[in-house]
Amino acid sequence: MKIAEIMELSTADIQERVEAEKANYEQLILNHSISPLENPCQIKQLRKTIARMMTVLSQRELNDK
Repeated sequence: MKIAEIMELSTADIQERVEAEKANYEQLILNHSISPLENPCQIKQLRKTIARMMTVLSQRELNDK
């Protein structure tokens, strides 16, 4: 997910997506530890997506103060 797409979402939507993506990330890590994933780069991409969303949330929090 691109940063421009994340910026268009509301804060509540981003928080929901972060929780869902974190659960998905944990599931990918677990699956990868049991048997290798077909595309292990998914883990890295998902981690970066979560970081982008958390960055937008923290920026919005700082702007609200």
